Amino acid sequence: MRELTMQEIAYVAGGHGTCSVSGNNYGGVTDPSSLAQDLIDIYEGLVAATSYIIERVADAL
Repeated sequence: MRELTMQEIAYVAGGHGTCSVSGNNYGGVTDPSSLAQDLIDIYEGLVAATSYIIERVADAL
């Protein structure tokens, strides 16, 4: 088994002769360090949304 050339990678990836490969790709994530912060931000957003909903329901009662 051999490694693909840049031109062959472009064909496999559906490109048209050009392809830029930059680092590893883990399931679509190319920067795992920023993934952690993204997950924290999503969690904090969910907590804020849940808190807002609880306040609205409490005020309605």
